[in-house]
Amino acid sequence: MLIVADSSALVALATCDALEFLTVLYDDVKVPQAVYDEVTVSGKSEAKSLAKFLQERIVMVDSTQYVLAAGGLGRGEIEAMLLYKKLAADYLLIDDRRARAIAESNKIRCVGALGILLLAKKQNIVSEIGPLVEILRLSSLHYSPNLLDKALQLAGERP
Repeated sequence: MLIVADSSALVALATCDALEFLTVLYDDVKVPQAVYDEVTVSGKSEAKSLAKFLQERIVMVDSTQYVLAAGGLGRGEIEAMLLYKKLAADYLLIDDRRARAIAESNKIRCVGALGILLLAKKQNIVSEIGPLVEILRLSSLHYSPNLLDKALQLAGERP
């Protein structure tokens, strides 16, 4: 199975040291150049670990041939959706709520960083996701407390 990744979910997985879950859960992980450029900006959180993880997974996407009504989406999100379609990927790894809604309206199957953590637990890659969710809760990333609690509940780690 192939997953194409957008930046926000990659940063989240890197933050809680869970990038390798992607390589266990999926046969291949790809990112468009725009996503790579976004997450590897010097001085940006997790830039070094993401550069190393993604170095052999970058695919060029030519978006100039499309007329896009992007609805405020960034270049990385647009290229990730185009790459998903171009490669006939199985999933798009994306966390941004608005971008995900647009992707799903275009028949793109989505999973977020928390979904990856839940899959990793379900497949016994990790015994519990609570410590990883706590890292996300304490980070500068923007997850609602309710969403984090729901993930723990789905994992059977919170009533």
